[in-house]
Amino acid sequence: MSPNRVLTLAEVARLVDGELIAGDPESSIQGVNTLTDAGPSEASFLANSKYRSQLASSRAGVVLINEKDAQSSKRPMIKVRDPYLAFGLLQRHFHPLPKGRGHVHATAVVHETAKLGEHVDIGAHAVIGSEVAIGDRSIIGAGVVIGHGVRIGRDCIIHANVVIEDGSQLGDRVILQAGAIIGSDGFGYAWTGKEHLKIPQTGRVVLQDDVEIGANTCIDRGALGDTVIEAGVKLDNQIQVGHNVRIGARSIMASQVGISGSTTIGAGCQVGGQVGFAGHIHIAPGVKVAAKSGVASDLGPGTYAGIPAMPHRLWLRVSAVLQRLPALVKQLR
Repeated sequence: MSPNRVLTLAEVARLVDGELIAGDPESSIQGVNTLTDAGPSEASFLANSKYRSQLASSRAGVVLINEKDAQSSKRPMIKVRDPYLAFGLLQRHFHPLPKGRGHVHATAVVHETAKLGEHVDIGAHAVIGSEVAIGDRSIIGAGVVIGHGVRIGRDCIIHANVVIEDGSQLGDRVILQAGAIIGSDGFGYAWTGKEHLKIPQTGRVVLQDDVEIGANTCIDRGALGDTVIEAGVKLDNQIQVGHNVRIGARSIMASQVGISGSTTIGAGCQVGGQVGFAGHIHIAPGVKVAAKSGVASDLGPGTYAGIPAMPHRLWLRVSAVLQRLPALVKQLR
């Protein structure tokens, strides 16, 4: 760990907006680890009370902890409102996101009309197409392919083997994990009576500021108009976003979600893994959808689960009845 990353416990408390309630304020740490693996020079955290039993044997130099759990331990602690958030802030201090330094690998292919900002990194065998613009300090990983007319903002991180198709637009601080595909053709065909006729997909993908896209996630370009992922959206690995979908600001989705074309998802939604959305539907802002649900129609505000998706409380009742169905059927017979 770099010496300038070392923090005293007093500095840690200020960084995470917490209160040091046990331990020497001048003691120092230089990393974060789990309760079971942390050593005296590392911090740890207790975000889930079921791990409280590990506190007694932990060797961590300090533990980030909430008020309730702090009452059960006498070890060095910093009391915080949200231990997991505090862990995130501390982890980012010790492991800040990388910034470009202006290194362009000898094997990279950069079109003569492309415009690179200051301190842009281009990795081995990356291909930068014509009329591309890349903002300051952005990092383009090995094997990345960027098509004609793409715009990439400042401080973006494009990991290895990402493909960004023609015309796509990325804001500032966008992160694309390895293998993501941005701007592939939407799934648009018309039946002629003999074959499926491919319809040209002429729209774009627009990723606004602070969007993160997971590994092997695919976002289709619009058929007409744009597919838009608004600011602060976080998409996990292996998600499929169809053409002309719009996902509202700060929404978050777990892996293997599938969103059919022209669906609109409001701001601040939370979607569990393997949820499927039908096309041309509208999801209200702030909606929560449990994992493996199937959403076939518009959803108003609330929490939903099941196939078809229904209010969560109703789904709990339905699930309870399902377990009793064999006995009920036997009784009816």
